[in-house]
Amino acid sequence: MEEKITFCQSGGCTAKLGAGILNHVLEKLPKGEKDANLLVGYDSRDDAAIYQVSDDTAIVQTLDFFPPVVEDPYTFGKIAATNALSDIYAMGGEVKTALNIVCFPEKMDLNILGEIMRGGSEKVIEAGGTLAGGHSIQDATVKYGLSVMGTVHPKKIWSNNSGRPGDRLILTKKLGVGIICTANRVNEASEEAMHAAITSMTTLNKKASEICRKYEIHACTDVTGFGFLGHLHEMMDGRLRCKIYADQVPVFPEALSYADEFLLTAAGQRNRNHVEQYVDFTDISFVMEEVLFDPQTSGGLLVAVKPEQAQALVHELQEAGLPAAVVGEISETDDPQTLQNKEITITK
Repeated sequence: MEEKITFCQSGGCTAKLGAGILNHVLEKLPKGEKDANLLVGYDSRDDAAIYQVSDDTAIVQTLDFFPPVVEDPYTFGKIAATNALSDIYAMGGEVKTALNIVCFPEKMDLNILGEIMRGGSEKVIEAGGTLAGGHSIQDATVKYGLSVMGTVHPKKIWSNNSGRPGDRLILTKKLGVGIICTANRVNEASEEAMHAAITSMTTLNKKASEICRKYEIHACTDVTGFGFLGHLHEMMDGRLRCKIYADQVPVFPEALSYADEFLLTAAGQRNRNHVEQYVDFTDISFVMEEVLFDPQTSGGLLVAVKPEQAQALVHELQEAGLPAAVVGEISETDDPQTLQNKEITITK
């Protein structure tokens, strides 16, 4: 008999708290005395923390977990692990160790938990890391993820907000998995669409990160719960602007169809409420807007690269089988006040 898990109201990265709520809480936390070795902390809104331990080594530390986004436990484990591992790659690092994070109902079949953890373990191994333990608690619903430790050279860190005017923006995975999974939850998604979404969500960003390290990357983030526009807003950091060409953004075509049928996520609407004030849409359809706000589970890397290297980087990413594309470019403004909050322009 095939073991399945029950969907919660929101699974994967659609279950995460909105950026606005997080900002409200984080800005009030006591900071304590600054540690000179803490190169990246939560105050920068980056993908992971980085702590320098020697002249040539810094530790990258992150964690991520969430409720099921698919019914199959093994597949859910792979997706959750791939998503958690991604933050190491978004900082330019290499995965070293991982710890399981498990919330599981005591009365549920333990075979389900075993399959979840098997999927996660396989992804850690694929990443070149070691699963070194974990922690579990009894809970009313299933949640799973990883705490991950990686390493990076202190002078080769990719921050998410260090892009430069002229940089080209490259996205390495298609958008729309949140909408597709929402459609699947109400039995409206095709098998082909779900297969494509699962393939994307279980593809490590390892290869993309390794390829990008050959080029002059100025900034990088992975596109997850805040959606493409939410993470792009963090990259602009209130000091830059950018133009995105919607027809160049890689998107699952089924996601556009399902958005047209209003199969949307509450998290996508939270993303819209938080970021819409910073975005100027120029002749863009409602469904494409929704895809750009859509929370991504285990999404791709969004990198800012030196303009002269953009096409070569995209070509190499595509040769590796990734649906990468140049989706826009960064520019500057002489006076931040002239941005009038519209730091992102979306055009055809």
